[in-house]
Amino acid sequence: MTEDLSPAERYAAARKRAAEQATALADFREMYDFGLDPFQIEACTALEAGKGVLVAAPTGSGKTIVGEFAVHLALQQGKKCFYTTPIKALSNQKYQDLAKRYGADKVGLLTGDNSVNSDAPVVVMTTEVLRNMLYAGSQALINLGYVVMDEVHYLSDRFRGAVWEEVIIHLQESVTLVSLSATVSNAEEFGDWLDTVRGDTEVIVSEHRPVPLFQHVLAGRRMHDLFEEGEGSKKAVNPDLTRMARMEASRPSYQDRRRGRNMREADRERERRQRSRIWTPGRPEVIERLDNEGLLPAITFIFSRAACEAAVQQCLYAGLRLNDEEARIKVREIVEERTASIPDEDLHVLGYYEWLEGLERGIAAHHAGMLPTFKEVVEELFVRGLVKAVFATETLALGINMPARSVVLEKLVKWNGEQHADITPGEYTQLTGRAGRRGIDVEGHAVVLWQRGFSPEHLAGLAGTRTYPLKSSFKPSYNMAVNLVEQFGRHRSRELLETSFAQFQADKSVVGISRQVQKNEEGLEGYKESMTCHLGDFEEYARLRRELKDRETDLAKQGAAQRRAQAAAALEKLKPGDVIHVPTGKFAGLALVLDPGLPAGRSNGHRGFEHHDGPRPLVLTAERQVKRLASIDFPVPVEALERMRIPKSFNPRSPQSRRDLASALRTKAGHIVPDRQKKGRAAAADDREIARLRTELRAHPCHGCAEREDHARWAERYYRLRRDTAQLERRIEGRTNTIARTFDRIVKLLTEMDYLRGDEVTEHGKRLARLYGELDLLASECLRDGVWEGLSPAELAACVSALVFEARVGDDALAPKLPAGKAKAALGEMVRIWGRLDALEEEFRINQAEGVGQREPDLGFAWAVYQWASGKGLDEVLREAEMPAGDFVRWCKQVIDVLGQISAAAPGGSSVARNARKAVDEVLRGVVAYSSVQ
Repeated sequence: MTEDLSPAERYAAARKRAAEQATALADFREMYDFGLDPFQIEACTALEAGKGVLVAAPTGSGKTIVGEFAVHLALQQGKKCFYTTPIKALSNQKYQDLAKRYGADKVGLLTGDNSVNSDAPVVVMTTEVLRNMLYAGSQALINLGYVVMDEVHYLSDRFRGAVWEEVIIHLQESVTLVSLSATVSNAEEFGDWLDTVRGDTEVIVSEHRPVPLFQHVLAGRRMHDLFEEGEGSKKAVNPDLTRMARMEASRPSYQDRRRGRNMREADRERERRQRSRIWTPGRPEVIERLDNEGLLPAITFIFSRAACEAAVQQCLYAGLRLNDEEARIKVREIVEERTASIPDEDLHVLGYYEWLEGLERGIAAHHAGMLPTFKEVVEELFVRGLVKAVFATETLALGINMPARSVVLEKLVKWNGEQHADITPGEYTQLTGRAGRRGIDVEGHAVVLWQRGFSPEHLAGLAGTRTYPLKSSFKPSYNMAVNLVEQFGRHRSRELLETSFAQFQADKSVVGISRQVQKNEEGLEGYKESMTCHLGDFEEYARLRRELKDRETDLAKQGAAQRRAQAAAALEKLKPGDVIHVPTGKFAGLALVLDPGLPAGRSNGHRGFEHHDGPRPLVLTAERQVKRLASIDFPVPVEALERMRIPKSFNPRSPQSRRDLASALRTKAGHIVPDRQKKGRAAAADDREIARLRTELRAHPCHGCAEREDHARWAERYYRLRRDTAQLERRIEGRTNTIARTFDRIVKLLTEMDYLRGDEVTEHGKRLARLYGELDLLASECLRDGVWEGLSPAELAACVSALVFEARVGDDALAPKLPAGKAKAALGEMVRIWGRLDALEEEFRINQAEGVGQREPDLGFAWAVYQWASGKGLDEVLREAEMPAGDFVRWCKQVIDVLGQISAAAPGGSSVARNARKAVDEVLRGVVAYSSVQ
């Protein structure tokens, strides 16, 4: 084609090619044996031009290439580059990749577990490590040219998201920021904020998946396409699926079928045929089907750890084998090499041989409850193609590079910690984003299993919607406050916090609310006109009616409060062994009190759970269920009907124990009929204020108006709209300067506690500045009061565990087992200090519901870590803790992390600093040590 160009055009094209070849990007492209995509070229060009970039692209699209180009530029320019990731496993993986490409001498690694070549020009680290460096003013920040923030959408994370914003706000202006994100629906908004706080930032959004994704539904023996083939961008739902869903919805109920109601023989025959085609296939059946269709390797997402393990066992029992003999031998070699350092007795406890059998057949589970070493082996074997079916929880979708040909979703509902909820379009995109391996697969496949009540339209909405908004979770903390004040002073710190993405989003949301307030004010004028009465001032009459209604409501609430107080007082008198009748609720009926569950400070001679919302008795019902009840279950006072002895051998976790004791309960008290509560006279009947208001109402001129009730309806609308408008105005006030106001309240509390004096950070404040974590202030107060002085290393580890541990289950269990002696006393003192801090937070209006403040320490891991630090074997510790190995290791590592902070923050000569270092050594052994990636 160059022959068609004029000499001048050929000269211009040659100059353009020469200019491109002289760029750093041209050198960088030579390092790869594949061409770069347009969005990668656009982002790299912007980077080379000195701009920051935000790249939002689907999982597996290759956005990390842009991060690697930042590394390339830093090395070329003689500057440093920090590559940050949200999780240690990703940091380790990225470190291996970059060390392989640029040489181990030029790349370092910094995580909570490891420090490798930390002075290298390129350092991979977790985001928290960089945040801590910024607050400490680390020398490592000198000559820092680029920071890559991989998976920057983590700033939406409720627990850790604030760290990303802290880093973005506090990085020096000279540092170029590379933000890599999953596809989010408000990338432009996030880009606008980055432009505000970091300067010139280019936003590059790519919706294109390099490997196209096809959506399917597996029902019975048939794999149906979710969308029917057709022209145009709008996809139509497969009519076959819509018809199947309609047929299933129209089936008669179970009761109708039993009675034979409206069921002719022909109808029954048609239903039998329909049922023979539609069912939810079993897990082994699904894997076999995918294998036959050439759709392995596959990741099946199941939102339950236990179900992931059960799925592997089901496949083994079904005789499923996905590996040939050669692959089986290779698997065994790799597994034995990776687990060689783990003693045989520990392997037995960890279920190694059952796990290995699954791996040899090409089948594995992957979830947070697994030993990290086991998870890493599964990841390696999957990437190598030696494991072809993985059953995983959703945590796999958030990090490691484990692409598959297919992704299977068993259900579109998951437990979110509070209830079973539908997965969001964003979550669906994240999960299915794993399907399709670039450079290997021509296409990826997302398969959803048919379930009763399945809606093809709902699934099509999930698959076709790209709504994954990035929402800030930024909140000031005590540690953040002292660090900011020490570096910048109070006034400048306040200004810095006002630049957060959280405040940026809050300020934008105020615009729409202001418009609504204006509309409401116009509506109020119209309502006021409509309620005008010719006989008198109807606004005054409406006020009297409202005061009467409010007074009646208040009296009703007071009566309810009195009844609740009486019920709570009755509950406080209960003792273990009392037989009661639960008056209402899901567990109404006969019950035996196992633990009174009294509030803190009212032990009644019994060490129960400490509840701050009234007594919460733990009971055994006549139906053999052990449940912790709440005050809502006791609207009226309850009293012991009978007494029973609870056997010392009773174990609430044992079905046999529950069955025997419930049987004895029914025998002992099943015949007793509880007394019915008599209703008393209503307080409103004798209230003078109500009598006065009723008299004034009857005497008012408007009371005799023929259109009184019409006017009253307009008045009700007027007052309702006025109340709504006042709420909107409060919301506007609440959203303006919210972050700064929270910071002010935190500073006032810290000043009260002598952590701050104006712009000066006291010695106590400097100690707090070195303690990072959810319970930073509690840890600081424990050091200040000498709570941990004189504890052994194992006892100190037990106390520190209360600062990090949070139980996965509710409180339907007996009080946790605690180490005796000094540790028990220290843990009790920690809970008391927390109670004092909680009261102070309430006084200073620091609200835990908003993510600020100190939650109650959880003592549930104290015994397990005490046993482990005391040298007990893994088998004994895990058996008593009733905890998966992976969870045990994860909590131990968090304990180690905080122990390290405490050793640095405690006074140098104190026994706490010395014992914290010893405790780290005692906890970091066995499986905990094996699981620190080298």
